[in-house]
Amino acid sequence: MIRVLIVDDSLFIRTILRDLLKSDPEIEVVGTAVNGIDALEKIAELNPDVVTLDIEMPRMGGLEVLETLQWQATRPKILVLSTLTSRNADMTHQALRLGADDFMLKPKDIPNVRGIERELVQKIRNLLRLPRVQKQTEIAHKDAETVVVIGSSAGGPPMLDVLLSGLPPDLPAAVVITQHMPEGFTASLAERLNRISALSVRETRNGDNLQAGAVLVSKAGVHTVISRLASSTGRTHGRIVHSTAPPIHAVRPAVDTTFTSAAHVFGPRTISVILSGMGSDGGEGTLAVKKAGGTTMVCAEEDCLVYGMARAALARDCVDQVVPLENIAREITRAVGQVEVDHV
Repeated sequence: MIRVLIVDDSLFIRTILRDLLKSDPEIEVVGTAVNGIDALEKIAELNPDVVTLDIEMPRMGGLEVLETLQWQATRPKILVLSTLTSRNADMTHQALRLGADDFMLKPKDIPNVRGIERELVQKIRNLLRLPRVQKQTEIAHKDAETVVVIGSSAGGPPMLDVLLSGLPPDLPAAVVITQHMPEGFTASLAERLNRISALSVRETRNGDNLQAGAVLVSKAGVHTVISRLASSTGRTHGRIVHSTAPPIHAVRPAVDTTFTSAAHVFGPRTISVILSGMGSDGGEGTLAVKKAGGTTMVCAEEDCLVYGMARAALARDCVDQVVPLENIAREITRAVGQVEVDHV
């Protein structure tokens, strides 16, 4: 059993989270706390495995709790729950720097709170199942000959944990992740993924070269366009260009933009993957990768919170493989190896 302590100043949120977690047979809610002072007392008393921690609370907030726990020899895993504001985006990033293990966004609308159950449970399980990775000593990355583009939305972050933790440190390809997320939070997502991946992970910067063995997370608020970069050897490589073009499918960054631009630059050396997500973003991009001779995959429906994005790709008859989540990292590695043999 995974022992969980819920910390939030809202009685409504405490009640909802308790109800959501009680439905999982592997999780036991051992208590609740109404502020940071109460939380520290309950952590010492109840010895939970995981704490869900609100950031803004009266008397003592979540950041102060994390500052106190930094000095303890042992502490529970901390999952920060953040509201969707720019202030909370900054505080979430600070919480990760203070030792929080992961974060999750609270829905804006109260009726949608119950919709987070599956993602919440996955994140709590991942905290205990996925250890931090010991990074290799700093290695010199070279411009990538192959690119892996990954698209996801609702339900995607815990799936990205599983996928990235399975990729080898010497993957001879660049990886670009486009995850629908509010502005300000993709830097925190990249920092979180960097802890559990053997590859280096960070948020995109305008002008970044795509490098083998490195992962870039598309910055929220701008489209991630992959542009052509010719090297002195005559090979074609890729560079990140941030675009403020209008949103596509009401989102920016759009998966379609990243996938389509990657296909134009890398052609058959492009591998695309669609994970969980609502809507149709990624369908046209997957088709562009297929038309360019690349390899296309979507995650199996049973592993996805929402199957809209994957279904949009399947409807275009352009998907090479439907893959269970636990096998996607292996299939990416295999596909990259095949590209290396056939095209590089």
